[in-house]
Amino acid sequence: MQLVLYSKPGCHLCEGLEEKLRQIQGVELEIRDITTRDDWFQMYEYEVPVVLMGASSVPLPRFSPRSSVPQIAELLKKYCADRAEKS
Repeated sequence: MQLVLYSKPGCHLCEGLEEKLRQIQGVELEIRDITTRDDWFQMYEYEVPVVLMGASSVPLPRFSPRSSVPQIAELLKKYCADRAEKS
């Protein structure tokens, strides 16, 4: 499963989510620093962390910082299955 995480330096929520996502087996994670591109910064300045699945331009619902790795993994499976049904 390919995920894109929009993040920025000094964002503790971003760092925490990245750490959890890296622990989930089968996740290919790409980190995009919103401070490196104006368009990303304008879109996500007040929204990070933002997670997109694959080539989708629709962000996944925000994960609670209190979510455990297994909880996030289960939610990702659900989102993946929901998207497969809609395709």
